Amino acid sequence: MPILTSPRLVSPPDRAWPGWRLVIEEPLQLDCGIDFGPFTIAYQTYGTLNANRSNAILICHALSGDQYPADANPITGKEGWWTTMVGPGEVLDSERYFLICANILGGCMGTTGPKDINPQTGEPWALSFPVITVRDMVRAQKRLLDHLGIDSLFCVIGGSLGGMQVLQWVASNPDCVYAAVPIATAARHSAQNIAFHEVGRQAIMADPDWCGGRYLTTHGRQPARGLAVARMAAHITYLSEAALHRKFGRNLQDRRALSYGFDADFQVESYLRHQGITFVDRFDANSYLYITRAMDYFDLAAEHGGALPNAFQGTRSRFCVISFTSDWLFPTPESRELVHALNAVAANVSFVEIESDKGHDAFLLDEPELFATLRGFLAGCAEHRGLTSARG
Repeated sequence: MPILTSPRLVSPPDRAWPGWRLVIEEPLQLDCGIDFGPFTIAYQTYGTLNANRSNAILICHALSGDQYPADANPITGKEGWWTTMVGPGEVLDSERYFLICANILGGCMGTTGPKDINPQTGEPWALSFPVITVRDMVRAQKRLLDHLGIDSLFCVIGGSLGGMQVLQWVASNPDCVYAAVPIATAARHSAQNIAFHEVGRQAIMADPDWCGGRYLTTHGRQPARGLAVARMAAHITYLSEAALHRKFGRNLQDRRALSYGFDADFQVESYLRHQGITFVDRFDANSYLYITRAMDYFDLAAEHGGALPNAFQGTRSRFCVISFTSDWLFPTPESRELVHALNAVAANVSFVEIESDKGHDAFLLDEPELFATLRGFLAGCAEHRGLTSARG
C-alpha cells in the first residue's frame, strides 16, 4: 500500500490492507506527556466528498472493531462489522455521504500500535509504546481530517468505545462537529467495566507466552490462551441474559448427555471458546491492553473540572443519544446522565432508549428502531444544514 505524505485524497486497492495508510511526521502530543511520532493512520472511505466538503461522516469503531465497517476483514474474510448501517441506501448512505473510518491509535490493523516497529530500536514497541487515551485517539483522527482537507464534520457516530470518541470529538473540537451520535456509551468508564477489563488484562499477562509483552521478539509467538480468555470474559458483557438464554439455554453441544468432565458440554461454552479462538487470529494482545486502558481512563467530567456539563459548554452540535434497555455494560442511566449534562448547557439533544433484549451488541445488529431513529435524525440535520446530495 502506498504511504501518503502529501495532502491528496486517493484510495486504491491493496491485498494486505485495503484502503489507505497515512504517515504523519509531526509528533502528536499525548496526554501522558510524550510527543509521539511519526505515526501511521490506516483508514477506509466510502462515497464521495461533495464540493463544499460538508457531507463527511466520521465512523468511530469500538474496542474490537477496525476501519472496515462495510468491507470484508482482510485477515478473517468476514463481512464488515457495521454492514447493517453502512453502504448504498443504508442509514449511513455512501451515495449521499462521504464516510471515513480510521483504525484507532494503538490498534493493530494498520494504525501505529504496540506490535509495530519502534524506529529507535528496530523492534516492536511492545510495552514501550506510550499509554494512550481516547483524547489521543481523537487527536490522531483530527490529523487525518486535516490531511483530507475536512474542517467540519457533518456527523460523528459510534458505539461503545466509538461513542466515547464521539463525545471526545465534541469536547475537543466544539466547532468541528455538526451532529453527534453516541450510541451505547457513557461519559466515563464505570468501576464495573474497569474491573472486567482488569480481569482480561490479567488473563493476558498471566499467559507464559506473553513474555512481559515481548512475545513477538522473544519467542515469535503470542499469548493466545490469555487473549482468548480475555475475549471470552468481555464477550459475556456484550450480551444479555435473555440473549444468551434464547441462543443457547442449557442445550448440550454435540452430545446427548453430560460428559462428567471439562470439555465444552454446553453450547454456550463452545460458543465462547470459538469467540476466543477467532479473536486471537485477528487481534494483538498488547493492543488489547492499551485500548482497554484508554477506555478505563476515559472521564469527560474529570477533564473539565469535575463537572460534565463543562465538557459541552457552548456546543452548537446536535446530539442524538441512544441506549438499549438490556445493555448492562453501558446501561441507560449513564446515557441519561449525559443527556442531563447536555440539557444543563442548553444543547440540542434527542434521547432514545430502544427496547431490545440483545444487550450491548444491539448497536451492531439488526435493530429496526435504531435504523429508523438515525434515519430521522440525520434527515433532519441534513435538511437544517441544506445538505441535499453527495454533490450538493
